[in-house]
Amino acid sequence: MKSKLFIHSSKKSMHALDGAYASLLRGRSLDFEDLRPYEYGDQVRDIDWRATAKHGEPLVKRTKATRMHTVLFVVDTGRGMKALAEDERPKSELAVLVAGALGFLTVRHGDDFSMVHGDASGIQRLAPSGTEGGLEHALRRIQRAVDASTAPNDRDALLGYVARTIARRMIVVIVTDEEPTTDETERMLRRLKVQHDVLWVTLRDADPVLHTRAHSARRDVDTSWRVPDFAHGDPAIMAELAAQEAADIARRDDLLRRLEISHTEIEGQDSAVPALLRMLNRRSHARL
Repeated sequence: MKSKLFIHSSKKSMHALDGAYASLLRGRSLDFEDLRPYEYGDQVRDIDWRATAKHGEPLVKRTKATRMHTVLFVVDTGRGMKALAEDERPKSELAVLVAGALGFLTVRHGDDFSMVHGDASGIQRLAPSGTEGGLEHALRRIQRAVDASTAPNDRDALLGYVARTIARRMIVVIVTDEEPTTDETERMLRRLKVQHDVLWVTLRDADPVLHTRAHSARRDVDTSWRVPDFAHGDPAIMAELAAQEAADIARRDDLLRRLEISHTEIEGQDSAVPALLRMLNRRSHARL
């Protein structure tokens, strides 16, 4: 995990200060990467004349970029994160695990990270860091923010904050739950995709009703309303919930697919790291 995978970026250079960088993965340095055929618009100084003479067609040298990425974690820390994940453990712990695993990969590969978190009452941003100590501080900040939150989640406000205030190109990792996407979600994601690479990690919620009739202490975190015992195991209620969940998932997946945003669902702590690595592996093999 430490040596074979890292977070890839597929955004092209769009700012004059980026110089001759073709993308965040390639740029000018002394580390040769490969040769490719010349394309209209390439710099003449990038042509490898010796290889061109040998192969009979213009070839351009590509080198590995020496500049770092910055990974921005956007984490819901509203009171909804106090609810249970699908593995019956707190979603807040799962959010910390997800941010920690990806943050560890970021730090170990020499990149910086930053973090934006908040709820409907306000949003906070942590200063960038590139150390494991800074990562530990950020993860504790997530846990404390969830524990102290009394306001509901507000994912669209978080996305809007990033779209308005983060001008420098980053890899944006959104850590959120199964709250349905909205038209505002799509509008904010479209804005973010113009400037950033975006990854989306969904933390699966526990089922609100159990499959068997039993005495349960399940309560809604927003209203403190207790799920009645008669609802557990009721076929009609379970079918209606399943249909609504399927519709919400279909809408979200269609949106992320159309915007070409990498996505994974995390069911619990035991499956979190393998799911994250599969997502990163898919990105590493994607055509850039």
